[in-house]
Amino acid sequence: MLRIEDLHAEVDGKPILKGLTLALNAGEIHAIMGPNGAGKSTLAYVLGGRPGYEVTGGAVTFNGEDLLAMEPHERAAAGLFLGFQYPVEIPGVSNVQFLRTALNAQRRQRGEEELSGAEFLKLARTQADALGLSMDMLKRPVNVGFSGGEKKRNEMVQMGIIDPKLAILDETDSGLDIDALRTVGEGINRIMRTPDKAVLLITHYQRLLDYVRPDFVHVLAAGRIVRSGGPELAHELEREGYGAIAA
Repeated sequence: MLRIEDLHAEVDGKPILKGLTLALNAGEIHAIMGPNGAGKSTLAYVLGGRPGYEVTGGAVTFNGEDLLAMEPHERAAAGLFLGFQYPVEIPGVSNVQFLRTALNAQRRQRGEEELSGAEFLKLARTQADALGLSMDMLKRPVNVGFSGGEKKRNEMVQMGIIDPKLAILDETDSGLDIDALRTVGEGINRIMRTPDKAVLLITHYQRLLDYVRPDFVHVLAAGRIVRSGGPELAHELEREGYGAIAA
C-alpha cells in the first residue's frame, strides 16, 4: 500500500530525513519509535504534504500512485489520514460542519455521491458513541475547550467518519490518561484493523502498543530506519532505551 524508497527531506534547509526506506502492506500495523529529533514527525508531515517540508530525494508511492506528486487534499481523497500530536483548535467552525464538509469534499473528489445531512448525522452519532464523545461536543467548535484526551477522541471520531485506507498517527498517545489511552487504542483497532487498511503509528512509548498490537516495529534514528522487528522490539526499547539500538 505504501512504499517509501530512500526518502530525503529537509526543513528550513536542514536535512531531517536521510535515506528512509519503508513498506506497508494492506492489513498491517507498523509502529515507528525513536528518540526526540529522529525525524518521526517530519516523516508524518512529509507524507501528509505539509508545506515547508521539502523532499530532496527518493520516492513515495501510495497504492501504486506517486504520493509526492499529489496535493494534500488529493492525498486525503486517495485515502490518507494524518492524526496530529497536537490537534489544532478551529474557533467558529463546528465539528459537525467541519467533518461533513471534509467528508463530502473527499466523496466529490472520488466521484461519489455526497451524504445528506441526515445520513451524515447518523454516521457521526455512531462514531461518537463508540468513542464516548457526546453529540453536544460534536456541535462545538473543533477542539475548542477540549481536554487533551477529548481532542484525541475527537480525532478518532474524525478518522471513523472519513474511513481512510491508511492512517498515519503521530504520537496519538501523547497526553492521554489510562482510560483515554484504552478508548483511543480500541478506536484505532475498530476502525483500522481490517484486511484492506494499514496504520503507521508513531510513538515514543510501549504503552499504546499494549492496546494496538503492531505487526512490525521500526526504530527511526538520525533520519533513517536503523532496525526493524516484531512487537518484542518495542519491549526491548522500553527496557533498554534507544541509546544502544540507535547508536
